[in-house]
Parts: sequence; C-alpha cells; structure tokens
Amino acid sequence: MKNLTNILVACSLAGFPLCAGAAVNASPFTETVANVNDNITVTGKVQAQDGTPLPGVTVALKGTTDGTISDVDGVFSLQAPQDGVLVFSFAGYIDKEVVLSGKSDLGIIVLDQDINDDLVNVAFGTVQGEDLLGGVSSVNVAELLKKDYHIDALADINAIVGGYNGSTWGKSPLVLIDGSPRDLSYVRAVEVQSVTVLKAASAVVLYGSRGANGAILITTKHGKEQSLRVDVTANTGFNVAKSYPEYLGAAEYMTLYNEAYRNDGHNNDYYDAATIYNTAAGVNPSRYPDMDFYSSDFLKKAFNVTDGNVEISGGTDKARYYADFGMEYQGGMIKYGDHKNDKIVNFHVRGNVDMSITKWLTGKTNAAINVGNSYNARGDFWGAAASLRPNWYSPFVPIDKLDQDNESLMATVKESNNIIDGNLLGGNNANQTTVYGDMLKAGYIKGRTRSFLFDESLTANLHGITEGLTFTAGFSIDYYNDYNEAFKVDYATYEPVWSNMNGTDMIVDLKQYGVDKNSTNEYIGQSFDYQTIMANARFDYQRSFSAHNLKATLVGWGWQNQQSKDDGHESSDAHKLSNLNAGLQVDYNYDKKYYVELASALVHSAKLAEGHRNAFSPSVALGWRLSNEDFLSGVDFISNLKLNAAYTVVNHDIDLDWYMYQGAFKIQGVYYQWQDATQGGWSVSSTRGGNENLGFIQNKEWRVGLEGGLLDDMICFEFNYFNTLTDGLIIDGSATMYPSYFTGIGSFLPYENYNQDLRKGFDFKVNFNKEFGQVKTSLGFCGMVYNTEAKKRDEFYADLYQYREGKSLNTAWGLECEGFFQNQEEINAHATQTFGEVRPGDLKYKDQNGDGLIDSKDEISLGSYTPDLYYGINLTVNWKNFTFFALGSGQSGAISFKNNGYYWIRGGSKYSEVVRDRWTEQTAQTASYPRLTTTNNDNNLRNSTFWKYSTNQFNLSVVQLTYNMPQEWFSGNIIKGVSVYFNARNLARFSKEREYMDLSIGGLPQCRFYNLGVKVNL
Repeated sequence: MKNLTNILVACSLAGFPLCAGAAVNASPFTETVANVNDNITVTGKVQAQDGTPLPGVTVALKGTTDGTISDVDGVFSLQAPQDGVLVFSFAGYIDKEVVLSGKSDLGIIVLDQDINDDLVNVAFGTVQGEDLLGGVSSVNVAELLKKDYHIDALADINAIVGGYNGSTWGKSPLVLIDGSPRDLSYVRAVEVQSVTVLKAASAVVLYGSRGANGAILITTKHGKEQSLRVDVTANTGFNVAKSYPEYLGAAEYMTLYNEAYRNDGHNNDYYDAATIYNTAAGVNPSRYPDMDFYSSDFLKKAFNVTDGNVEISGGTDKARYYADFGMEYQGGMIKYGDHKNDKIVNFHVRGNVDMSITKWLTGKTNAAINVGNSYNARGDFWGAAASLRPNWYSPFVPIDKLDQDNESLMATVKESNNIIDGNLLGGNNANQTTVYGDMLKAGYIKGRTRSFLFDESLTANLHGITEGLTFTAGFSIDYYNDYNEAFKVDYATYEPVWSNMNGTDMIVDLKQYGVDKNSTNEYIGQSFDYQTIMANARFDYQRSFSAHNLKATLVGWGWQNQQSKDDGHESSDAHKLSNLNAGLQVDYNYDKKYYVELASALVHSAKLAEGHRNAFSPSVALGWRLSNEDFLSGVDFISNLKLNAAYTVVNHDIDLDWYMYQGAFKIQGVYYQWQDATQGGWSVSSTRGGNENLGFIQNKEWRVGLEGGLLDDMICFEFNYFNTLTDGLIIDGSATMYPSYFTGIGSFLPYENYNQDLRKGFDFKVNFNKEFGQVKTSLGFCGMVYNTEAKKRDEFYADLYQYREGKSLNTAWGLECEGFFQNQEEINAHATQTFGEVRPGDLKYKDQNGDGLIDSKDEISLGSYTPDLYYGINLTVNWKNFTFFALGSGQSGAISFKNNGYYWIRGGSKYSEVVRDRWTEQTAQTASYPRLTTTNNDNNLRNSTFWKYSTNQFNLSVVQLTYNMPQEWFSGNIIKGVSVYFNARNLARFSKEREYMDLSIGGLPQCRFYNLGVKVNL
C-alpha cells in the first residue's frame, strides 16, 4: 500500500513542475494606447459566484478590437475611455457589460455561470445541454456542495433529478466513475464534479448489455488553467437518535406472559407472583434481573462524525493537475464494554493530471486510493436489544452473594480469569455465551478495506486525416480487498442456583458453561477481493457545415470483474462478470432545430449457447425545437421549447445465469426396495432440460419528452413519458407449455424466455427562479409518476383473482382480515382456518373463494410495495452573502406490513409496547392487537390487511445555512475566501405512520445529523 501511495502522489503532483512559473497565454488583443486625453487606467478582478478567480477572461472595449485578458488571479488592467463600456466574456459564463462612467477601479466583477452552455457527460462523450434529446439529467455536484454539504456522491439528487429515486425509471442502474464500472464507495461527493443520470434506453444503448437498466455517470474533478488553488474543508457533527423501541420491563413481561400461557389452555401461571413482585420492587436485581438495553447505561445521547479534506488544483495550457486528500471519522453510539472503542476511520487520496502532450495528442491519468479501518467489539448488541427477554438470565453473578463456606464455589471464583467488578459472567443453558460477555471479554474485529483505482486515456486529434476526427483509447484497472483482523477469547458463564438462607438471598451452586481461555494472537478472518479491468477505444467525428451539425461515435467497450472470497475455511472463485460490445451513434441536427440520433450496439454474451451469443440493439431518437419555428417567433414568454421522442431495443443478459441453456443432472443417495430385499444405491436424476434456443432478454422502450422555459426562463420545465416492456424474462420450467409427465422425481422442463414486465410513467422537473430586490430565490420540484405491470406470466391458478398477470410487479399479497374472533361459537360458524389453532382473540380472515377453508388460495392483492408517485422539492434563497438551502422528498401510493419482530411476537419473544392493546375478554371492543399466545402464532402472524399500513410520507432531508465571508476581508492575504455553514439532515418525517417508520429494530437507530463546517480557499 505504501508503494501504491507513492505512485498516486507522483501522479497527483506530476503537473507541478510543468506549471511552475507558468503564465496565462498572451492576450490576443492590443491594449489601447494611453496617450488619449480622456482615457483612464481601469483595473479590477474577475471571479465566479463562489469567489474563484477566473483567469483568461476576455475584457473587451465594446465597439472596438481593444482589450485584454485577466491573469491567473483574475486581475486585469487596460486603458479605456471614461465613458466606455467593457464586455467580460468567458466560456461557460454569461457575458457581462460594465459602464465605466469615469470609474477606474471596478473592484470585483462577478460572472454568472451559463447553465445553458454546460457540457453534459453522456455515454462516451459530452453533449451541450441544449442538444440533449430527453431521458438524461445532470447535476453539478461541485456547485451543489456549496450549499448542501454531504459525503455520499449521490446524496440528495433524488430531490433534484426527476425519475431517479435510487433507481432509474424503476430499474437498478449501472454506476460508472470516470467511465469505469465502479462501486459508489470508491468516491465521495467532494471529489465529484458532476453526476449524470441516464434514464432512457436511448441514452445507454452504447453501453450494451450491462447498461440496459440505465446508468449513472460520476465524473470526478480535474484541474483548470489557473494558479495554484488550495481548498480546505472541515466538518464535525453529531448523530442524535430519532427514537428508540419501547419494550416491556421484566415484571410487566412476566405478567403478560402468564396471560399468554393461560390463553393457550394452561390452568396455572408460568411465573410465580413472588418472582414478579420482587422484580418489580427491584429486590436483588442479580436474582431478579430486568435488562434494559436502551438505557443511558449502554447508549450515548449522540455520537460524532468528523471529516476533513484538502484539494489542490491548478495548471497551465500544458498540464492541469488536481489532488485530493481526505479523512472521515465516525464514532459509535454504544458506550458499554469494548464497544466504547467502536469507530470507523477512512482515508482517501485522489490525483489526476490532464496533459497536452503535443499539438495533436492529449492525455489524462487518474488514480485513487481508499483505505478504510473499523473497530467493532464483539457481541450483537442491537440484535440482543431487540430479542433478549428482560428476565432471561442474570448478566452477572455477584461473588459476595456466593456461599462463602462452599469450597467448590470459592475454587470456581479463584480459577476464573474473568472477574468483573466483583462479578462472574452470568448465563444459562440457552445463552452459554452472552452479549455482556462478548462486549466485555470476547475480543474485537478490525475491518480493513483497501482499494486502488487507476485509469488513463489518450486522445489523438486526427484533423490531418479529416477535420473533426479524433481517436480516444482508455484503460482502467481497480483492485479492492476487504478482510478482518480479529481477536477472540473464549470465556465461561455461570448460572446461579439461589436459596434464601435466614432471610438472605444466597447462591448455593453454580452451573458452568464453557471455559475461560487466554489468547494473545490476532488472526485474519473472512476476506473478499475483486479486480475490475476495463478498456475502450473510439473514433469521434464532429463537424458543422453551415446549419448542418454532425457528430458520430464508433466505440468498442469491454470490462471484466472477477471476485473471490475466503471465509476462513475454503476459497471460492465466482465466475467472472463480463461485458463486451461495440457501438455506433450518429447525431445530426439542422440549425439546432431538427434533431436525429441513430444509435446501435452489437452485444455479446457467453451465458448463451453458441449461435445465440450475439445480438443487435438499435435506437432512434428525434428532436424538434419548436421555439425556433416561425409560428412561435412572436410568442415571447416561451423559450427553448423542444419536443423529443425515441424508440430503443436493448438486448441484455443481466437476468441470465451461467449455463442456463444446458440440461442438468444431479447424483444423490437414495434407498429403494429391490427384488432381492436389499436397499440402497445411488440415483441420477434430471433437474432441468436443455434449451439452446434460450436468448437475450429485451428492453423495448419508447418515450416522449418536452422541455422549455417560460417568462424569460423564470420557469424551466422538463417532462418525459416512458414505456418500457421487458420481454423474454426467464421462467424455470413452464406450468402450461409442457405435459405434466415432464416432471416427477426429477424435471425435464427447460428454462424459457417467456415472461414480460411493463414499466411506464412520466418524470418531471420544474424550476422557478425569481429575484426580489437583493434576494434571489430558486425553487425546484421534481418527481415521477410510476406504474408497473406483470404483462405476461406463465401461471395457473384456480381463481382469477390470484393471477399475477395484469397486476403490479411488486404486488403485496395477503389475506383480508375481518377482525377478531370474539368467541368459540363464531369460530365454529366460520370457514375453517388452516394456519394453526384458532381461539377467541385471533384474527378472522375472509373466505374469498367460498370453499369453506382459509388457506393460501384466499390471498388477494392488497396493494403494491412500490409507490406510484415519487417527488422532491429543493429551495435556495440568496441574500447578500447568506445562502439558505432546504431539500425534501416524498412518496405516496404504496403499502407495507408491520411484520418485524416488534409487532410479530412469537412464542417466548420479547414483548414490545404494542401488546398492551391486546385482545382480552374485557378489551374485546377496543383491542388493536390479537390475543397473546406462547405458540408460534402462525394464524395471526401472516400478511393481511390487519398489519397493512400506508408508506405515504414526506421527509425534510436537508436544511443548511451558509455564510460566504466578503472577499474584501481577504484582499492580499494568504486566505482568499472563507465559507462557514451549519446544516441538519434527516430532520423530520411527515407521515401518519411516522413513529413506526422512524423505528429501527435490531440495528442502529435512525438519527438526525447536526453539522458545523468551514471551507477555506488558499
């Protein structure tokens, strides 16, 4: 790793010698001669909205050829008439005119970025934003971070990009970082320049099979032609739990368990009254334990998260460099035992150099190292907190309560290696190791992750062959390793036998489980590693002939990922994941009014039989800028109105596994009664038949989009309707296509391309921008209306209502609950429920098919797990040097079930507060929970309308206030700018089911995060 670090730092800093002492290119202007009487010397400094100096800005005297350009610090000086007008121009920014009116010192000139001039990263290239043909959205993350601090690269874009909610139009996208398939953990937001979400199939067809579900392109920052710039960012904040589960204390638990015990037909109590009384009174907690894991004895009120980052960038026209050094620290919420040392510490280094090697050859090299370290004490604290009954065993056995005259007990104490504050570790036969022992004595696990990323590309300008032709070749290789350094110690636990001696509780015997052992060695635990190699080569051609604009790309792309895992016992190598395809795309537009985009890919998959491994994926997209037509020329309130449409077929093998086209057999030991009365032998049986005609799965998508602006772009909007049919999904043996004798002891049914899934809907994005005096506001609203359908299914059911075809892909199936059985007569008169014993207080279900039985055939569609509306809102308000930003997102139209261990309580499970509203004969009319039982409770604990709830919600995700200190404060100083900000994340959820959805059962609680940060520009 040390060598890798040296390599990376060398790459990061390679541009420095080339840049030392470099100056911005000489001005193409001739400065105005100063001998004219009415001329004055005009000076000033040009910078972007965030205070970044802008070198190379053209400063021209309007109406003349006189002018200059700003230097590396954005400073300029020129001679101009006292009543002259200066025009400031810079690529990617809006031109600005300044009337001198005799003023010689213009101070700071701020240029606004031209959002319509931004280049958007797309598959294997870039496109001007105005020329995109729908289904593509881009976010400038570097700009977003100035008002919305976050660490994760894709955080918050679901409330900025329509059609993205963690998936693209309902599909899991391919993630590419700097053009290579990579894991999101490889990059942090501070390293990212932009994120492009490719939702439409027409936008990803060049990526072939693996891009069939959409793609997310993450582009990291690179250096610019400017003097050395250093940005230092530091953040520190605290996570505060929103809420904790509420479980019953030991006395209440035992009381209600007795009730459950009697409900099951027993005539006596399980726990005696004395035990319950002594527990409630707090008499001798060692004998009458009452474990509460959500108390201040175990948990902190908050835990810290801190990160710091240093960015270095700059360069000349010969070489541009960028380097990033970052660190993140996260503490833990548990303060008990060795868990008080839990933490995560990550280090990140990234560097790149962009070089102009010759007039016709440029190159880019990029490297990154990520080092992750974590420390976790042993013991599943959160799992125990959610499942361990409060009275189940004594965590500790007090030595002073032992019979001091019992030599055997005293010998046990003397031999123990684990005496904790005068106690032995407690346990019982069912818990021979305990969460307490694990946290205090069992050791730890140190997690280690290491990754190294490297990519390089060269671009050759082939204008000597034909103008507009370039060739680019790229290569990347990534290594990732995840392993554990572990330390483990075995320990003994003891179950005490109590007796009351002369009115005093005393331990008269101990049952020992396990033995105390010593260990001084760490060992390597489970490890996982993988390697990804990617290569691509492409020709690009771009020319304009009068009003005709042509662009073409011919690309070959391939990558391979190989994984291996060692669980400490054996190693296993997974089959390599590969992608190989060639693509061609031709874009044409006439006068930026009429657009045609033709794209295709030739894909290859080794998962299919020979002769079926290649497929052709075509795409056509059309665009029409209506606002440039004569019939809209007089409509001043509409701008950049563009209509687009596309149809695409993408062949892919994402849902295919290896060798599915082949038949398969298995050998197993079986016993037969042969004629000679002997038994035994081996059997070979078929598990499936072969089908060499198995083919690619196809995504067939058509879409229509509309975008534009209203009222001088005070309102900007974008809408996309999409309809994606996934055809040829694999079924494992047909229920309707083959006769029944193809199955029996084994099966000869082959895999088939048969099922169809339909996803359709529309996404939208609307931005409102308005200035009110010195206050600038921007309000964004985006989202997606979404619907899915199982368009075609191979299925057979006796009842029509159970067919999956025609219903949502994520349909929630369950029983229709009709309330509680109130008495045995009602049970006798009802259809027979087949899920287990039924008593008064149990749930009653509707007999959907009238067959007199309640079973799986009575399950109906209860809704969809997938919302039919996702939406996000973001608000930015600027006043002077203050920026307020808020962001939220929501969803509606989906349901789920309260079916975790908090509500579904089986047998001797831990009781949560919900059981207080249980059914009894006294609460029969008001109960909201079934009767208690000590059985497995199969009748009640199954998905039904009783447990169903709506997941409709709106989440206030981010609020941040930023103050950018005035530039005048830092004039001539080492520090050139400072921003301070306070933000809060995950603030509030607005929902009818907020309390339930804010709960985390068996894991770290959901937290609100409060952060204070500062960014310094040097």
